[in-house]
Amino acid sequence: MLRELDPDPAREGLRDTPRRVEKAFRFYTSGYAQDPKKVIGDALFEAETDEMVVVRNIELYSLCEHHLAPFFGKAHVAYIPGKKIVGLSKIARVVEIYARRLQVQERLTMQVAEALQDVLEPRGVGVVIEASHLCMMMRGVEKQNSSTVTSCLLGLFRKDERTRAEFLQLVRS
Repeated sequence: MLRELDPDPAREGLRDTPRRVEKAFRFYTSGYAQDPKKVIGDALFEAETDEMVVVRNIELYSLCEHHLAPFFGKAHVAYIPGKKIVGLSKIARVVEIYARRLQVQERLTMQVAEALQDVLEPRGVGVVIEASHLCMMMRGVEKQNSSTVTSCLLGLFRKDERTRAEFLQLVRS
């Protein structure tokens, strides 16, 4: 790739680039080596509440699977406990696991919601992700101020209009 991009791929600044790029891409895609169920592990506790739990503004960085260009943004995740609650940091870890894969934002949003649904068995899960995609900003249409918002609503978040409205209001505030 360097031979195609640079007229002098052997120059000093590029000598270690293949090694650095390989190391970087292993980190960018480290989510494949992690299982959300194992990461959540023993951080499940008996629920003492049936009220909505929301973790907002979880930073995420991922790679578009179509161009290998970065996209980045924030995830907002909520659930309504059934019999279990989870340590709050584990919610951010689940986002990280799926973001650190070659992705499309739509799938990332669904994977986070479905993983929490599977492990916690809550009464509902809501996930909203807002992200900026460099494949739209640096190439193609070159729209620097564009952003993409995706959502996945399961259980009460999908069925109950008041629950959905409360979640979306908490995300916006």
